[in-house]
Amino acid sequence: MAVDHNKKDMEIDNKGEEEQKGIPVMVILVGAPGSGKSTFCERVMGSSLRPWTRICQDTINNGKAGTKPQCLKRAAAALKEGKSVFIDRCNLDKEQRSDFVKLDCGAQVDAHAVVLDLPAKLCISRSIKRTGHEGNLQGGKAAAVVNRMLQKKELPKLNEGFARIVFCHNENDVEATIKAYTALGPLDTLSNGCFGQKNPDAKIQLGIMKFLKKVEAPSSVGSSSDSVQDSAYPQASDANNICCKGTTKESLLLGAASKEVKESENLAKGSVDADVSVDEITTLAFPSISTADFQFNNEKASDIIVEKVEEFVNMLENARLVLVDLSHGSKILSLVRAKAAKRNIDSKKFFTFVGDITQLYSQGGLRCNVIANAANWRLKPGGGGVNAAIFTAAGPALETATKERANSLLPGHAVVVPLPSDSPLYTREGVSHVIHVLGPNMNPQRPNSLNNDYNKGCSILREAYTSLFTGFLSILRSRSKLSRRISEKLALTPLDLKDPSLGPRNHLIKSDHKIKRDDGCVYERSKKCKGAHDETVADISAPSSTYGKVTGDKSKLEGPASKSWGSWAQALYHIAMHPEKHKDELLEVLDDVLVLNDLYPKACKHLLVLARHKGLDGLADVHQEHLQLLMTMHAVGLKWAEKLLHEDSSMVFRLGYHLVPSMRQLHLHVISQDFNSNHLKNKKHWNSFNTAFFRDSVDVIEEIKNHGKATIKDEDFQLSMELRCHRCRSAHPNIPRLKSHISICQAPFPHVLLENGHLVLAPKHNWSNT
Repeated sequence: MAVDHNKKDMEIDNKGEEEQKGIPVMVILVGAPGSGKSTFCERVMGSSLRPWTRICQDTINNGKAGTKPQCLKRAAAALKEGKSVFIDRCNLDKEQRSDFVKLDCGAQVDAHAVVLDLPAKLCISRSIKRTGHEGNLQGGKAAAVVNRMLQKKELPKLNEGFARIVFCHNENDVEATIKAYTALGPLDTLSNGCFGQKNPDAKIQLGIMKFLKKVEAPSSVGSSSDSVQDSAYPQASDANNICCKGTTKESLLLGAASKEVKESENLAKGSVDADVSVDEITTLAFPSISTADFQFNNEKASDIIVEKVEEFVNMLENARLVLVDLSHGSKILSLVRAKAAKRNIDSKKFFTFVGDITQLYSQGGLRCNVIANAANWRLKPGGGGVNAAIFTAAGPALETATKERANSLLPGHAVVVPLPSDSPLYTREGVSHVIHVLGPNMNPQRPNSLNNDYNKGCSILREAYTSLFTGFLSILRSRSKLSRRISEKLALTPLDLKDPSLGPRNHLIKSDHKIKRDDGCVYERSKKCKGAHDETVADISAPSSTYGKVTGDKSKLEGPASKSWGSWAQALYHIAMHPEKHKDELLEVLDDVLVLNDLYPKACKHLLVLARHKGLDGLADVHQEHLQLLMTMHAVGLKWAEKLLHEDSSMVFRLGYHLVPSMRQLHLHVISQDFNSNHLKNKKHWNSFNTAFFRDSVDVIEEIKNHGKATIKDEDFQLSMELRCHRCRSAHPNIPRLKSHISICQAPFPHVLLENGHLVLAPKHNWSNT
């Protein structure tokens, strides 16, 4: 699927081809005077191929102001003729909009709302400056009118009868929406839903009342400031008097308002940032895999696409899938649409879209949080088509981020790559993830062709879409977990424990959490403290990937004051401090350490050697004075490993610490290298013991000896790396396949593990030659 960046035609079709009949669109513009409604209409009508009619009450009566009934009559007539219409009125409350939404013109009509919710300062500035306005709303009196209208603003909602609502908060939003409607051809439709809403309960833009109050301050000494409605009209009167005095009118008004309006704009920027509004839907846009350069048969590919969409679509909850192609005459889109319609797949959760996958929002008004890339096996830019286009649009940041996840990709597999926030795709299009996926190659002119073996090709293509959709589901689950954890923390935090310096809640979310997203998990990190585990609250061995402000646990915590832990994460701490209460769980009790089985072992044998000293939550708290304790823990762990080797000499053990533990209280893992356990369930479990996230005990001791502390690097990304065998280093797509492989793998362990006592094994067993 070649991507032409000069092409601006966009089409969305969520119905079968047979249902496309060129449905007229009625776009009700919502905005204060000066928000740019008329300009919006003129720009779309000047370039669009679709026939449009502008209905403006200021000119409806032979170029003069008319009435609402005249607008309704003219709109109905235009719609009956098959024309689309713009309702160019302020339409700031539900009552003003309802008659248009319910308009009966004898034909099916899609009702859209475009809300030009621009800053009050900008609307007022435009209104004051303009001349020759159709409704004569210009000069000084415009400020008072804008104020009065904004007080009564009632934002539109889908339940009013709208099929689509788009909120524009700045010039970039307006530009993107203009392009979307300009590109709307006679037979095209736009996706349904509500897009871009910040705060559905907002009534008035912050600062507008302060702005007018400052202007009329001398005459309001005795007035009540408690009622917005009561204070509006005196302010309007004084504003008129001031503004009619001549050239200083704009500077007086805007100078008085500048601080308050600036605060409003800054608040808006901080509150929305890159967050998705409650009315937006997490969306995966994906191209047809292998049907372009790899020449996979369109008929067979469309069958597989629809089959896999049908399999996954009901798992999506409040999310959707969009199949994208650049060409209006796309064969694959036509086939998929028809087959999806026959299977009654929900068109709100799956539809097709014609456009450039790297410009879906800026050119088509369709915001997709995740896009799929038809990648090459090297995961490198180039090669033309979608792959080249996505790497080019995302910039160098995508290539760097991809390298952190994988160096290559096998056919039928996919890898999820979080897109860095400095990528143009992130900032311009709102794309948070790219999922690289590799399908089967049926092109005999390309290397590794399947030579027309469609049995194998179809199997690989099914695996490719399964991997792609599974990756998308993991992103949805991660976001759901993250949202739930943040909500719980914010809801449970006692008022006296909240840090006032953190500011409003949305600021806490934005500033205190660095989010690392991947196909298996969402990794949060806060520099302030450690918190809840995102896998299971009782999993002792798995490392925590969540660090945040712990709330809800009002018990007094001992240990370093800079850290706080959830109650579940203190299980090991309580055992270490009060071993007499846990006698049945302990294998050995010594003065400095305890030994116990891991409650959720990740291998056949998995023990923990637990330090009994207070103030040692993890490696970050260990210093030179704790060297003897570390050596004692290692010696005890070694003793137990050797004891278990006497019982089964085929075992191999490794002793080490997690870089950042999930459980409070320093503990050493003594774990057999078979990893044969039902509790080893996911990528994070595996990678926590088989990447740099796991620090060998001998290395930690050496570091403390030489430097007085352990090196704690930000290596959380290790937990999301691809699954690789710890012996032969071969890559595997999931845990079941990895487990199946390691159960029979006889490759020698890597030399780095065979040196310096990293592995503990039975005497006389030469594992390097196994």
